[in-house]
Amino acid sequence: MASWIQRQGGSHQTQLAATAVISGAAVAGAIFGYQAFRRKEAVQRLKASIPDVNDQHHAEKLTEYGVAAAAQLSKEDERSALLARRAQEGDYDDELILEQLARNRVFLSDEGLAKLRSSYIIVVGCGGVGSHAVASLARSGVSKIRLIDFDQVTLSSLNRHALATLADVGTPKVHCIRKRLEQITPWVKFDCRNELFGGSVADNLLAPWTWDDNDKGRKPDYVLDCIDNITSKVELLHYCHSHSIPVISAMGAGCKSDPTRVTVGDISLSTDDPLSRSTRRRLKLLGVNTGIPVVFSTEKPGPGKATLLPLNEAEFSKGEVGELSVLPDFRARILPVLGTMPAVFGYTVANHVICDISGYPMDYSVGGKGRDKLYDGVLAALQGTLERLARAEYGPSLVGLRLPISKDDVGYLVDEIFRGKSVVSGLPSRVSLVPWERPERGFGPDPEWMKQGQTFVPLELKDLVCMTKDEATRHEKEVLLGGKKLAEVYDAKTIETVQKRQREMEFHEQYR
Repeated sequence: MASWIQRQGGSHQTQLAATAVISGAAVAGAIFGYQAFRRKEAVQRLKASIPDVNDQHHAEKLTEYGVAAAAQLSKEDERSALLARRAQEGDYDDELILEQLARNRVFLSDEGLAKLRSSYIIVVGCGGVGSHAVASLARSGVSKIRLIDFDQVTLSSLNRHALATLADVGTPKVHCIRKRLEQITPWVKFDCRNELFGGSVADNLLAPWTWDDNDKGRKPDYVLDCIDNITSKVELLHYCHSHSIPVISAMGAGCKSDPTRVTVGDISLSTDDPLSRSTRRRLKLLGVNTGIPVVFSTEKPGPGKATLLPLNEAEFSKGEVGELSVLPDFRARILPVLGTMPAVFGYTVANHVICDISGYPMDYSVGGKGRDKLYDGVLAALQGTLERLARAEYGPSLVGLRLPISKDDVGYLVDEIFRGKSVVSGLPSRVSLVPWERPERGFGPDPEWMKQGQTFVPLELKDLVCMTKDEATRHEKEVLLGGKKLAEVYDAKTIETVQKRQREMEFHEQYR
């Protein structure tokens, strides 16, 4: 073995190969050394080119997310900011404010607008949804708004952000919104928090108003959840729910395109939305099942519609998927978003808050597209109920009963008048229509129509009420067939609610 090594070491070819390897290593070392020297020189030149911080060269500390705390203002922005400071200190004619809010004033009334103007609202998440919500709140009269968002404006933000421009790219979203809205509603006071919301900082970020004015120490009248990160969203909603702070949450606008499917409802009723489903499950583990209004879309995915595609193998090969995102728990993929849909969600959230704070009547219907099957079922059940009642009086030979009620009438009654809920319990599941009182003439078919060969039961929409199927069965047995009076079966509040709905129906009938 030793002799073989000696022979190889003494061979001319081996010596040439060794020389080549050593030469290559020397050349590579020289190249790398030269490159390192050039980099060092470049860094020194760059450092030398940076002027000292003085009156001519102002500098700001970066936030923990690597962005400037505030953007440099143009001359126009500086003038707007000065006007805003004066307006926020009271140097602004209130008559001018009322003139700017004139349309809201006649809609909400003086009392309602006054409530809105004195309110303090927190918006968490100032992207596509949050920016439109804030813009609407400020334009509508809210005068104290805290903005919370850690992120900065990017080029991709501009397809959906309400207020950002190219000049704002790279600046914090909270300051971008404040800067633009101060040019529209200079009297509004913005408390900007360029921070990431989380459960550990909730006490600080959701704290009472801290400006030195009459409202110092006031708790928020509303919190708007416009976050797209599931962990932060759940922590925010749970905190507000457990501390009795009014909150409304915007669910997923990504991959949605039908604005007619966007609706408001309790989180327990939200469907067809992965973000809503995940939020609901996590909150349930924390003991929260209901009591949080959410804005969500009932639009279902379908062929040709945008979807969140899975990451390809190349992305997984780079390491842990979680390491691909800027911050822990934030998505590493670009979510397909049609620029109009975050605006629809944002304005819907703001609309709810404006109406709720000002005391404007709100009673959302759970109706929407795709409820034809429900209406068919309710109409068939009503047909069966009337047939049983008519046969109880006319006899079992009664066949071919006809009702003056259409599927459109059913939809109008269930969704518009009774808001998709039982008038007795308020439950929205397994609803049906049933006559409220037994008519004096009974439930037999009209004799005049019988002469013409038509088995027809006279029935008006105002005679019907919405109940769950179980409640309707009991009502039929005790009131319609059993002869009990309504006061013997229902409390005064239920009877009063039915009367209120009947008055509404009479009012709406003139427009149908």
